[in-house]
Amino acid sequence: MTALAPAAAGARGPGAPAPRRSHVRRDARRLVPLAPAVVLLALFMLGPVIWSFYGSFTNAALTGPAAANPEFVGLENYANLLSDPDFPKSLWLTVVFVIASAVVGQNLVGLALAMLMRSAVKPVRAVVSTLVVAAWVLPEIVAAFAAYAFFHADGTLNSLLAGVGVTGPDWLFEYPMLAVILANVWRGTAFSMMVYAAAIAEVPPEITEAATVDGANGVQRLVWVTLPTIRRSISTNLMLTTLQTLSVFTLIYVMTGGGPGTDSSTLPILAYQEAFKFAQVGYGTAIATVMLVIGAIFSVVYIRSLKPEVD
Repeated sequence: MTALAPAAAGARGPGAPAPRRSHVRRDARRLVPLAPAVVLLALFMLGPVIWSFYGSFTNAALTGPAAANPEFVGLENYANLLSDPDFPKSLWLTVVFVIASAVVGQNLVGLALAMLMRSAVKPVRAVVSTLVVAAWVLPEIVAAFAAYAFFHADGTLNSLLAGVGVTGPDWLFEYPMLAVILANVWRGTAFSMMVYAAAIAEVPPEITEAATVDGANGVQRLVWVTLPTIRRSISTNLMLTTLQTLSVFTLIYVMTGGGPGTDSSTLPILAYQEAFKFAQVGYGTAIATVMLVIGAIFSVVYIRSLKPEVD
């Protein structure tokens, strides 16, 4: 038997690369059905991204000579960003908005609701899930007007406070970021709740029971059993909610318009105002490109956390 092995290997010597070529051809055939999807993605997603990236290096405008014949200006738009006092403020407000309303708000509230509804009686689960999901399924413009009516100086919140003898502030003028953060938490928590509810349902009950037998209380079971088990679901949900919140425009624009002044002007609001209010399309596109880079950084961080652990 051992004498046959070299002979068999030698018989394949001249054509040794053939199996590899066959393997490559087989993989190529498997990729053929994906070709239409790849072409569509390149056409409708990659193409506009590349075009907008190029536009951020031009002086494109809505009026004047630059509207008809935009010129390549290199890094001028990005240099202007660094000297624009509104940009660092808008960048900071965007970070605060994303972390407070998505990373912390939606994820923590969604996880808490998922766990509470798991142990709640059926009527309570039905009522809570209906109320929470209703905010998510509403069209964004409708949800934005509902939030505006709730936080307005003469709106629902201050009416409820007046009912208990408390005079509420003008939330949209005095605390605009707090108002839009709470509105976005209300708007997007349902998605996180459903993701975590599905993930928690997949936690093996025998692991939880074993932890209980070992004397672990509810908090310890959450920290040492539930959260590590649903780690990948947490990372996925963090990525999705972060990217969605980073691009929120309608909710903030309807509620505050980015004001008062620029006190709630996140990057999407600033990009819109520069491009369409002040007609500087190239400059607004540069701001949008910065948003794209920030989203890419968040995506890389979350995707790395989704990689399987190697023993």
